[in-house]
Amino acid sequence: MPGSPKLVGRREFLKTSGGVALFITAAGILPQLISCSDAKKIREQLEKHLITAWVRITEDGKITIYNPAAEMGQGSMTSLPLIFAEEMDADWSNVSVEFSPQETEIYGAEGWMPGSKLMFTVGSRTTKSYYPVMRKAGAQARYILLSSAAAHWNVPIAELTTFESHVIHESTNKKISYGGLVPFLMMPEILPDFTAERLKKPKDFHLIGAKIPRTEIPAKVDGSAQFAIDLRLPDMVYGVLERGKRHGAKPILTNETEIHALNGVLEIITFDYAIGVVASSLEQALFAKQQLKIDWSESQATGFNSQKVYSHYEAIAGRSTKGKITNKIGNVDRAMQVASKTYSADFKNDYVYHAQMEPLNAVIQVAADLKTAEVWVGSQQGQDTKLGVPDILGIPPEDVNVHLQYLGGGFGRRSMSDFVKECAVLAKKMAPLPVKLIWTREDDITYGTFRPLSLQRLKVCTNALGTITGFSHCVIGDGGNLVASGARNDHYDIPNQLVEWREASHGIRLKHWRSVGHAPNKFAIECMLDEIALDQGTDPLDFRRKLMAKSPRALATLEKAEEMSGWKSPSPEGRAKGVAFVEHGSLGTGVCEISVDHSNGKIRVYNFWIALDAGVIVQPDNVKAQMEGGIIMGMSSVLKEQITIVNGKVQQSNFHDYNLLRMEDTPESIQTIFIDSNETPEGVGETATPMVACAIANAFLRLTGKRLRHLPFTPDRVLAVLNQ
Repeated sequence: MPGSPKLVGRREFLKTSGGVALFITAAGILPQLISCSDAKKIREQLEKHLITAWVRITEDGKITIYNPAAEMGQGSMTSLPLIFAEEMDADWSNVSVEFSPQETEIYGAEGWMPGSKLMFTVGSRTTKSYYPVMRKAGAQARYILLSSAAAHWNVPIAELTTFESHVIHESTNKKISYGGLVPFLMMPEILPDFTAERLKKPKDFHLIGAKIPRTEIPAKVDGSAQFAIDLRLPDMVYGVLERGKRHGAKPILTNETEIHALNGVLEIITFDYAIGVVASSLEQALFAKQQLKIDWSESQATGFNSQKVYSHYEAIAGRSTKGKITNKIGNVDRAMQVASKTYSADFKNDYVYHAQMEPLNAVIQVAADLKTAEVWVGSQQGQDTKLGVPDILGIPPEDVNVHLQYLGGGFGRRSMSDFVKECAVLAKKMAPLPVKLIWTREDDITYGTFRPLSLQRLKVCTNALGTITGFSHCVIGDGGNLVASGARNDHYDIPNQLVEWREASHGIRLKHWRSVGHAPNKFAIECMLDEIALDQGTDPLDFRRKLMAKSPRALATLEKAEEMSGWKSPSPEGRAKGVAFVEHGSLGTGVCEISVDHSNGKIRVYNFWIALDAGVIVQPDNVKAQMEGGIIMGMSSVLKEQITIVNGKVQQSNFHDYNLLRMEDTPESIQTIFIDSNETPEGVGETATPMVACAIANAFLRLTGKRLRHLPFTPDRVLAVLNQ
């Protein structure tokens, strides 16, 4: 291990680590704990779960590392334990992985605010936020093993090294496995405070950056992996809710007596926005739900028509009074006044649904005395890792035990806990019977939470040399950061910039959708750049090259994408390439190649090339899979997906009328190349998705000379543009 770690006393270590401490013991009992409040809390949690904080080692050399993040197909079940194992010098072939308890004090990473902690798998932040946590914890584990071996052999710790789950004393040719050390493990009198410079250098990595299969894939392939939807408990009953078709409407049930008389119906529970039914079987619950007769109130959404609202948004954009300023650099108004030329355009996007594969569901069992509860759920966790259950049940958080399950898709939808809270209401009523609440696909589409509908009005000015001197981006829509994020231009050298959000609310339920505001806002920004480049007769990639002169990492992705796509080489007849740059944690430039059928308006994507700078790449194959999945999801939302609302009611109900990309529409090739970097790992789950719309629209512009400015690019919209 490079350098000598700073050593601190155990009491000070517990204070400075904030509970993210590592203690190892064969039986899972915390050894040699001192008496202080921090230690008491850790002791209680470790004894409660019969584990150590981060790792367990058994005498046969088996190592269990605990993953604190949700696993929804993005690979955290491998990437985070892999980081830990790297610093621990663990033999990966003997490592197994389990979910950690949902206890933020012990397993949280740095939150949004300084000094705060979160267990929240959102925003492509998991690897970045847990990278220092897992490295430090792994290094601490290694140190404890080294210290225990030094005491066992009575040799200085400085003479010992480690490799693949063994401690080695070269001068005496002694070697002992981590499993063999278990009987001799003890906490040292002093503990290391590993700062970043005391950890492994990237050149010394054996696991990080290697081709390592994901730990959970075999179970998912053979069907043994457990999602919450798979869970069955003895005496379990089933709950469903009828929430209506208009968000925010209140129900009055008019046939409660008839519903109670139905076979299997156990309970009817009224919510402010829904009627809940609990029955002995799911089939009985769903049948009873179909028989409900409900009078629904009006709501804020009454009268709202999503396809007719854009003229209203245009009027809002035209007002002289500015909205909430979210980014301001220089003086855009002054730049516009002295500009040689100005450009203006509106870009629009409709509502989009998350479309996660596994329906929303949760299982909760409340004890007969209503003092404790067990929760099984696939969740992206949250500000509260107990997901609101303690407040509903009126019990302390430590008496609610959350068993995290695999997620069959999240995309931001499972960062909400509305479905868990609903289940808790039903479970409290049915205690001690376990209750499984299920949202049907129709429930989730009609009463879903959507990526907001919005309009972006861009105004850009240039000087006599054609250089952009001012960039104004006005976002109109509901949701604050949901619509306004991703509108900054941090990697383009534009001296005067303004981003503002003007609110327009219609009572529609909204939530973060993969890449949040980046998808619609980068679409507007990147398309605007191509329109200016076309007007100036400049190659759009060269136009960006000039703007990126002061951002070498961004520029490197642009030039690599240019190289790998053969940008300067002509495309086959009837095809064209489009480029887009996106930052969402990591930096990426994407180039796509498309054609368009003028007879039916269908866009075909043949190839997608991506150059990515994500800092240190922990799992190369998985990062490529993330980029490929991001492109596919982006294409689906850009070419197919659309929620429409008439008189406040969602018009779609299932996948027969909410269209998703089909296998026949996927590209022939998606290629990703990484830019070498030793920088801190950045998120990759949301970098590819927002580059799709702008790359396709820019390729369409080069191919046809016409502009696509309204998402999604459905065939009828494409034909309308072609026939203008």
